[in-house]
Amino acid sequence: MDFEQYPDSHFRCLTRADVIEAARDVDIVAAVAEALMLHSAGQSVLPEEAYLGWTTPQGDSARLPAMPGALVQDGRPPLIGMKTINASIGNPGRGIPRTQGFTLLLDPETARPLALMEAAYISAMRTAAVTALAVRHLAVEEPRQLALLGCGALAQAHVALLLRTVPTLRRISLYDVAPDRAKSVARYIALLPETADVGTVLADGPREAVRDAELVVPVTTVTRGYIEPDWLRPGTLVCHVSLDDLTEAAVLSAGTVIVDDWSLVRDDPRRLLGRMHRAGTLLGPDGTPREGVTARPGARRVDGTLGDVLAGRHPGRRDRDDGRTQDTPRSTGQCLPVRGGHQRGAVPGTESTRLRHVPFTVKRDMLKRMHGTDEHIGVETLRQGTETVYQLPAGLRTEA
Repeated sequence: MDFEQYPDSHFRCLTRADVIEAARDVDIVAAVAEALMLHSAGQSVLPEEAYLGWTTPQGDSARLPAMPGALVQDGRPPLIGMKTINASIGNPGRGIPRTQGFTLLLDPETARPLALMEAAYISAMRTAAVTALAVRHLAVEEPRQLALLGCGALAQAHVALLLRTVPTLRRISLYDVAPDRAKSVARYIALLPETADVGTVLADGPREAVRDAELVVPVTTVTRGYIEPDWLRPGTLVCHVSLDDLTEAAVLSAGTVIVDDWSLVRDDPRRLLGRMHRAGTLLGPDGTPREGVTARPGARRVDGTLGDVLAGRHPGRRDRDDGRTQDTPRSTGQCLPVRGGHQRGAVPGTESTRLRHVPFTVKRDMLKRMHGTDEHIGVETLRQGTETVYQLPAGLRTEA
């Protein structure tokens, strides 16, 4: 028996294919920049993330984070929503994507749901867009070498977007603990139209991959740092998307440490910067330690947020040899330029930001040869929405 008195309320469910179609008019980098600026100006609301982690019956680590957020712009109704992006480390072995989730948008007046959208495409492209912004404002001028550590879906999303937004790139080094994944990304790169003058190298280890790179983007699932400061050349920007790849020594030696949202970084006990803040080795942007914690000798402060850089309140890179890191909560990323660098990335609320269009054309024969990190797929499967779709830039188009 239906007890609802207002049965005509509208509610939309958007599949991955629907989301991609809606994103045909998206300039994701501009949208993320706008969201970061609003956040930096205090025109956002980001409650603490709810997080549920567990071990699956087969012994894999799994998670369920819930991330509500709002953009509150002067003179306009607020934009209110929530994202979950669930994951199980064992999924690739089952032939399904590691992560999946949804974004829920609400009516700001009635609080009723307006739309439930597949979240993986938006989340991956938003994360890559934060990295692109960090590169634009924090990297050395005309960076030529990019290192990607971890060769899953986020690696493909990053390389596709960075090749369009950083036209000076001439070399991409790839490393993954599973060599076949690195080879898969190398094949994907070869299909992109911007790679005529770009060489791709499969590294034997992470240190070799980052050795000569001016841009380092870790997109892994590690929980313990391994990138030491002497691995990185002077002036390197590390966009620390996966948050735990740098060692504490690498953060302490960074020329600049930039985060997306200090309160979220500060309150996260699981990730590197949050742990450092609790240990007294990392101070807030105001130079103070965590309440009840004594700053340790040699502690360094967070220099600012990416929104501060975009708004001109922080100068960004000061000199060529200044290395940086940036952290972006609620997704994957932190950015550190280092006397060697780092970035973590996600911007809650971006899903509801008005977007503009940058087209990206994919030939049918490209689609036939493409496959995701975890499974091979055909053209029709791709059209229906699979892991590979959100590895492409926004504005997907196909041609015969």
